[in-house]
Amino acid sequence: MRQGRQPRIIDRSRDQEYMREALALAAQGAALGEVPVGAVLVQDGEIIGRGFNCPISGSDPSAHAEMVAIRAAAAAASNYRLPGSTLYVTLEPCSMCAGLIVHSRIARVVYGALEPKAGIVESQGQFFTQGFLNHRVLFEGGVLAEECGAILSEFFKARRAR
Repeated sequence: MRQGRQPRIIDRSRDQEYMREALALAAQGAALGEVPVGAVLVQDGEIIGRGFNCPISGSDPSAHAEMVAIRAAAAAASNYRLPGSTLYVTLEPCSMCAGLIVHSRIARVVYGALEPKAGIVESQGQFFTQGFLNHRVLFEGGVLAEECGAILSEFFKARRAR
């Protein structure tokens, strides 16, 4: 677990459970022909936002799973800031989503598979550790990484076969 300036006590006891919820959402997206990425946002032990990739069906290039889940959570909380929350996402976030995570004041991001081409948490950069940011995000990758990677591999394998 990498962290910013202030140490926090982290409860990892339900990380796999929440990641399985995100995987179920990724499967819903895949069924619609979307790249299978799912996300859930948890605050005080409760899921307050859910999302899966839907830029194709929604004609919205910003409709990544993280964006959808954060928008739903902000609406549920009636607040554009989500302090103390944890975002679970099946794939390492991109730069657009990482920026939203910081602006939303999400405390922690847990992701499954690495995204070697566009992941900005550790694959193509270490965005959350940049000194210019006014909010520090804890992050941890690799939770159910095999399952998260497998759903993506199967999706693209089937797409290439068509």
